[in-house]
Amino acid sequence: MSSKQPIETDIVLIGAGIMSATLGLLLKELNPAYRIEIVERLDAAATESSEAWNNAGTGHAAFCELNYTPEKNGQIDITKALNICQQFEESRQFWSYLVNKNIIDNPKSFVNNVPHLSFVWGENNVKFLKNRFEALKKAPLFDEMEYTEDSETIKTWAPLLMRSRKNNTPVAATKMHRGTDVNYGELTRKMIAHQTNQNGVNVSFKTEVYDLKRQTDGKWKVLVKDLTTGTKRTIISNFVFIGAGGGSILLLEKSGIPEAKGYGGFPVSGQWLVCTNEDLVNQHQAKVYGKASVGAPPMSVPHLDTRYINGKKALLFGPYAGFSTKFLKTGSYLDLLKSLTCSNLKPMIQAGLSNIDLTKYLIGEVLQSDDKRIESLRDYLPDAKKNEWKLEIAGQRVQVIKKKDGKGVLEFGTEVINSADGSLAALLGASPGASTTVSIMLNLIKRCFPEQYASAEWQAKFKEMIPSFGKALNEHPELLKQVRTETSKTLQLGE
Repeated sequence: MSSKQPIETDIVLIGAGIMSATLGLLLKELNPAYRIEIVERLDAAATESSEAWNNAGTGHAAFCELNYTPEKNGQIDITKALNICQQFEESRQFWSYLVNKNIIDNPKSFVNNVPHLSFVWGENNVKFLKNRFEALKKAPLFDEMEYTEDSETIKTWAPLLMRSRKNNTPVAATKMHRGTDVNYGELTRKMIAHQTNQNGVNVSFKTEVYDLKRQTDGKWKVLVKDLTTGTKRTIISNFVFIGAGGGSILLLEKSGIPEAKGYGGFPVSGQWLVCTNEDLVNQHQAKVYGKASVGAPPMSVPHLDTRYINGKKALLFGPYAGFSTKFLKTGSYLDLLKSLTCSNLKPMIQAGLSNIDLTKYLIGEVLQSDDKRIESLRDYLPDAKKNEWKLEIAGQRVQVIKKKDGKGVLEFGTEVINSADGSLAALLGASPGASTTVSIMLNLIKRCFPEQYASAEWQAKFKEMIPSFGKALNEHPELLKQVRTETSKTLQLGE
């Protein structure tokens, strides 16, 4: 059964996660006249990658994630850390704007102050962390960072780390008090709920995009199906954003844009150990990140993690990586096979051959026993008891594989791909993902709406939504202090 009359709109957003929710709000604030269709395959917003249990929720600001500060030739490279921290500050400013405009309410329901710690042990790791601290401390974005090798001090920061720990191994930690925990699922639902009530915005749940084609006039024909009734309909749109998490790669391939050729995806699943002892949960108030295993993808950096999910405090450890051929948690086991094309098969094989360490790591993680998982937890919580933790399935991520210098390479960041005319864009990849959504979407708008982006009207609106827009906060310490103070007050963080 099909609906014959096509729907005409300005913008189609595929997927009701944090990416689409943010882009939709930005565009509607920039031009209230835009007509927007949001299409979601599941029955609610933010039930895949953006959902709290499927997302690390760290509020990635590079305060504690050691993989954002790699060591090269004995020197700590802080370039990526500075970039990610800048982007997270932009996210905070945009959320504050939304709260001040009464677009979303009750910020405590989605963002809370939780200190960010890095914790290492062993002589070489202690040396690395100290060098990292000294490199970051010089930057205004990180000048509040503390460092210690003193066990008693670490005990005051995170007592569970040191309880029952043997004293014969050197340890070190850094702390950023202004760290946050973010429930991106709750934030997304608030943003989508607001858009549902806006004129010119229509949100369709339980609706799947099964094909999309470019018309001769440059517009896009988006073919959708109501999964409840089976009714098919056509949406004609000037612009399409594919923000369907791991499922984006399959829809990008359907678009047929030449810019998508050679791109593939490698799925990685995750699991958490969740603490069932409330007394233990209440004794820990920090996000503690350590060093990843050799070959581990960034989403698998181990952390002992205070979370606030649906108004309740929780303690998680993980994630433990695994492998599934699904591209989404609710996807199909045929997703990986369906994604193979003549243009990406060779790059995917090349990427696989050059990432043997990752393959070995994933096999080891999949075969890991419950006792082995508890053993890795005891690196952070020495007296952990098996009966106080349960295993929960986390989200599904798809790492980008693409051609680079004539070879297939595996990328661990996020990447925006858009058609030459800017009429279609897709977001691929994972970490840091949700935390840097605002900056990613601003970059997408710049690429896909170049004339409007450069206009005086849009530039003024960008600065209203994000006061530091266009400025590197690390180079403007007074402005940094100002926006941190204002966003902390608006978001009720008490930093």
